[in-house]
Amino acid sequence: MVAKNDLKLIRSLHQKKYRTRHGLFLAEGVKVVSELLEGGLEPYRIYSTEPDLLAGAEAVTGAELQKMSALVQPNRTLGVFHIPELHPPAWSGWVLALDGVRDPGNLGTLIRLCDWFGIRELVCSPDTVDCFNPKVLQATMGSLARVGVHYLPLEEVLPQSGLPLFGASMEGAPAASVTLPDKGVLVLGSESHGVSAPVRALLDQVVCVPAFGQAESLNVATAGAILLYEIKRKA
Repeated sequence: MVAKNDLKLIRSLHQKKYRTRHGLFLAEGVKVVSELLEGGLEPYRIYSTEPDLLAGAEAVTGAELQKMSALVQPNRTLGVFHIPELHPPAWSGWVLALDGVRDPGNLGTLIRLCDWFGIRELVCSPDTVDCFNPKVLQATMGSLARVGVHYLPLEEVLPQSGLPLFGASMEGAPAASVTLPDKGVLVLGSESHGVSAPVRALLDQVVCVPAFGQAESLNVATAGAILLYEIKRKA
């Protein structure tokens, strides 16, 4: 049986202010929890309705898991982890930067894309959604264990990176026609407003994914996937 204080703590982690206060976050599902454990993140508690699935998991009932979960339909296993401490970005190779991306699903997908394309560092503006949001964690499918996510003021840190800065915008040059270096920063803006004016003023070049049909725009995660492919294709 889960103690009342533990249950209260875990439910509080659905909100960012309590994740920050306690230095903890929760992740759900056997795959996500397993990936985080294999990636070296430090567990605080692991709970499962099938405790044999993971070493060290504590047995809970379905009703208890439902009370802890941020999901409508809990997924057998829930892990509470310590938020890892990160070193400052190394600014080596290619880095992805996000300017005001608010949708949890988009951020989670972009973290997973970084993992897929071998991008080890993601730098986010402070108004980007929290990477430890439960919905973000679900979308990452555990890739957060292998991608360092930093929250920093982009206007201050991008000029200090020493890397060429490329931003995505519909008004940019087609990415396939641009000569891309072997290292740099790709900046993606918010879903509704794109890259903010202060950050855009810092960019060395603006690129786009050209349209061949009638859609008004691309989802930021979809655009990010195409642009990261272009970067790696030319590497």
